[in-house]
Amino acid sequence: MISLEDYLAKGQTTISNMLLDHYRQLGLSNDEFLLWLQLFRYHEQGNDFPDLRDIAEIMGSDQKEIYHWLNQLLKKDIIKLDAKKDPFGKMTDYYDFSGIYGRLDALLKQQAHKQEAQSNEEKIRNLYQLFEGEFGRPLSAIEYQRISQWLEDDHYQPELVQLALREAVLNQAYSLNYIDRILLSWERKNITSKAQVEEEQKRRKKQFLQKDSLQQEEGPTPKIPMHNWLEGE
Repeated sequence: MISLEDYLAKGQTTISNMLLDHYRQLGLSNDEFLLWLQLFRYHEQGNDFPDLRDIAEIMGSDQKEIYHWLNQLLKKDIIKLDAKKDPFGKMTDYYDFSGIYGRLDALLKQQAHKQEAQSNEEKIRNLYQLFEGEFGRPLSAIEYQRISQWLEDDHYQPELVQLALREAVLNQAYSLNYIDRILLSWERKNITSKAQVEEEQKRRKKQFLQKDSLQQEEGPTPKIPMHNWLEGE
């Protein structure tokens, strides 16, 4: 039985769980990744260019397999073979492990972009369904095109178009032209988010109350009228 002292003397190799989760998506086979782990283990112990015969023995593989897997790691830019001067001025070979981290970073960004695109597509589908639900009928081809122009040409976020639809519905104005006036008004004021829309609504409410208080000092607080977007600001 191994003693605790021997166990601790062997040290530990620490790697990110992201590599364990994604090495297959980086194009690595199990054998290639295990070889990378063995090389990285030696690197962590201060040996930047270990004897591959030792690794072959540990992995229970012949040297031809080890050289084949190493060649694959080099071809896939997972590791790089480079040289540097040691403290005595002698050139020594070493393995550069930065390649795998660059590949992993690119993969994660690609996945994040894909997820964002899928999420945006779902928001757009929901937006069309919301329009049809509020209008109580299927949208015409021209209406689909108009909403698409808001999203693709004018670059309005689906959430902002949804808020403009809500504003129009509260005013009982089931018209894309009316919604377009709302969006244009918000664009002139650089309003691009739900928080900014809510802040603008508070500003209009406060402005109305201040104006009304000058005309009526007593009596109950008047009901706040809806904003008519067909009128000027």
